Amino acid sequence: MALMLPTARRKDGDEVPYIPLKIFNFKLRLPFVHWGIEGSEILQAMVMFVTAMGIIQVMKDVFDMPFELAMTIVVFHELMYCLHQLLGDPIVPGWITPALPLVIAYLNKITMGTDRIEGLIALQVMLGLIYFVLGVTGLAKKLIEYTPKAIQSGILLGAGVSGLIGTYVFAPTGTGLMKYPLSITVGGLFALYLIYSKGFTEKVRSGQMDGKKFLMTVANLGIAPGIAAGIIVGWISGELPLPVMQPGLFFIPQFSEVLNNYSVVGLGMPPAQVWLAAIPMALVAYIIAFGNMILGETVMRTANEQYRPDEKVDSDPNRMNIVCAIRNFAEGFFFPHAGLGGPTWTAMQVTICERYKGGRKAMDSIFSGMGTFNYMKFASCLILPLVLIFQPALPIALSLTMMIQGFACVYIAMNMVSNNTERGIAGICGAALAVQGAAWGLGVGILLCALLLGKEAFIQKTEKKEPAEPATAPVS
Repeated sequence: MALMLPTARRKDGDEVPYIPLKIFNFKLRLPFVHWGIEGSEILQAMVMFVTAMGIIQVMKDVFDMPFELAMTIVVFHELMYCLHQLLGDPIVPGWITPALPLVIAYLNKITMGTDRIEGLIALQVMLGLIYFVLGVTGLAKKLIEYTPKAIQSGILLGAGVSGLIGTYVFAPTGTGLMKYPLSITVGGLFALYLIYSKGFTEKVRSGQMDGKKFLMTVANLGIAPGIAAGIIVGWISGELPLPVMQPGLFFIPQFSEVLNNYSVVGLGMPPAQVWLAAIPMALVAYIIAFGNMILGETVMRTANEQYRPDEKVDSDPNRMNIVCAIRNFAEGFFFPHAGLGGPTWTAMQVTICERYKGGRKAMDSIFSGMGTFNYMKFASCLILPLVLIFQPALPIALSLTMMIQGFACVYIAMNMVSNNTERGIAGICGAALAVQGAAWGLGVGILLCALLLGKEAFIQKTEKKEPAEPATAPVS
């Protein structure tokens, strides 16, 4: 039963109460006042916030940023997530995780120091501009329709491979498997089994696990059990140091330090050439983000229309783009975040929607579930004991996140293309993207599509898939 004020109650079939703002279809909704607080999502958020802290390792490696300042950026980033429920968006937002290895490679090619920080500022603000323009004009769908499937596949393939061979997973001299072999092996295998094992997932979907509440809970937590297992093995084996606790209940963000040293407030606006150089990477990030946006909205709509006729849900893709634009503008100018501002955290979107399907007794509203999770995840970043417990485990959390994301990117990429010519283009495009960066990847992909597929490659159409060679090879 959700905890709420009488103002949040609604009749079956009605929409959750809100205050209309009369701009961009924004609908102001406040916790307790317009939607209730759910206990299950509070508990999940207090564990899953560790994935948000994973970006601290990237900020430390790429910018040599102290922990306290990187954690301050995480706090602001998590606060921006709350804008979605505040302005009427039924979504669980996240990083543009598949783009992260490409963003890291893009930044590492820029000189360390002010130049590199300006590169991230320009990238995130440029991404925000793309979100805004396509959201206001409604052209987001057209951009994806006219981007050949071979290029979309190549982008995901390049992102997945780049992450897997990078410093945080399989690189021989990196901070992944070679440094934490037991932790990442156990955590990675456990997470992959829970999420992708054919036998286990079929039992979950077919209802064979319905009487086993503990296993169902573990299955619905996505990557979190794998991260927890990896951390525990790391502590037991000595690969990870035990947490060092400090007095105090709350983490105090150092906003002024970040503003003075890592934002336009202290550094000024980046020069024109930095903005131009960021455009290809911003386009690649948006193409990946748009795919996540479609997936997240589909999951939510399916749960609402098929299982919850008691609630009317207004899902507006243009509003979602505009809220993402606001987040990326605010972060890019003042608290730049290497994970960028994406529309959907797919794993948690699915997890919350699965519980939502259980009816009003399980979750009063989609907003009560998603809102509780986002707000509590932000609050957890301010609870000092929780932050200190997970601080030594950040490399494990990031490595496992990149591994699971890489697995997903590769199989989704392979399933997007329709024939062997497209598969070949996707492979070369992905290799160029992973090795040379976004501009090369897009350029090579466009050139090969034009040369090998002709103008029809740039027109959206439905094709029957040809089997991969040899004919006996499995097709996703």
